[in-house]
Amino acid sequence: MASHAETHEDHHHGPGLQHQFENMKQQEESVAIGMWMFLVQEIMFFGGLFTAYLVFRSRYPMAFAEGSNHLDAFWGGLNTLVLIVSSLTMALTVFYAQRSNRNMQVLMIILTMIFGTVFLGVKVIEYTDKYNSGLVPVAGWNKKIPGDPGETPAGSADHGSSQHLVLPFETRAHAAAASDASKRANPNGEFQWNYGMPLVHQALEKERTSPGTQILTESERIGYFSNNQPDLYKFQEKVRMFYFIYFVMTGLHALHMIVGLGLMLWLLWKAWLNTFSAEYFAPVEMSGLYWHFVDIVWIFLFPLLYLLGRHFLH
Repeated sequence: MASHAETHEDHHHGPGLQHQFENMKQQEESVAIGMWMFLVQEIMFFGGLFTAYLVFRSRYPMAFAEGSNHLDAFWGGLNTLVLIVSSLTMALTVFYAQRSNRNMQVLMIILTMIFGTVFLGVKVIEYTDKYNSGLVPVAGWNKKIPGDPGETPAGSADHGSSQHLVLPFETRAHAAAASDASKRANPNGEFQWNYGMPLVHQALEKERTSPGTQILTESERIGYFSNNQPDLYKFQEKVRMFYFIYFVMTGLHALHMIVGLGLMLWLLWKAWLNTFSAEYFAPVEMSGLYWHFVDIVWIFLFPLLYLLGRHFLH
């Protein structure tokens, strides 16, 4: 009995061993199970958002493609690269923790935090652009632009507009057109779509010249048209739906990234105190799992949101 007590006491004083566990192996297994259970419910959470995206995209593919084509693929691609590299530095953090290398742990954590901060900085740039362009889907949350006499109010662009976008990357001419559109009157900060519906007009032209070909879905024929004519206001509302999903999904992802940076800050402090070693590195490993999960979610978000429908205008 005494021998058992002494053994348990020795384990209790092991590095990082909590009093409710018999030994480090039991503690590590419990922590791993808890983290994987948390990640599973996160997968279900994001899974619901992805399902909503897929349902509405299948109903209104042209509107979603138009909205996607006004996201900057360069910034999205840069953020993808940044997160891939941050996953590498996070994996190296675990690697050096397992080898009791304090200095390299600290360096890798700092690099991971820098990449995470760069990611959030890029999102600020993107969100600011959408705010200035009137593409935030919540009424009153866009930049308020006083109206001048003769200026077209927000959301009332010509119904027959068929401006073509130059894809997949933005040119100076495209940037200038977007800048001009963003200057239209918007005194109440409403969502506004000043880019017409060129994909719908192209689809109609294709259907006209190729009898028997049906490009627009039945939902689109109901959702985009009034009296058998393209209705820009109805089309704008479907594009607005895309931006609702865009901001919800990327905003929640950014929130997870902020939580991840908080974890990295805590890990940095503990690593600086030389807490983690070959005998005790579970917190680093579990934090790494969370960080990799956030990165993987973005790997799916990037093509679904930024690269959607860019082949339509080729």
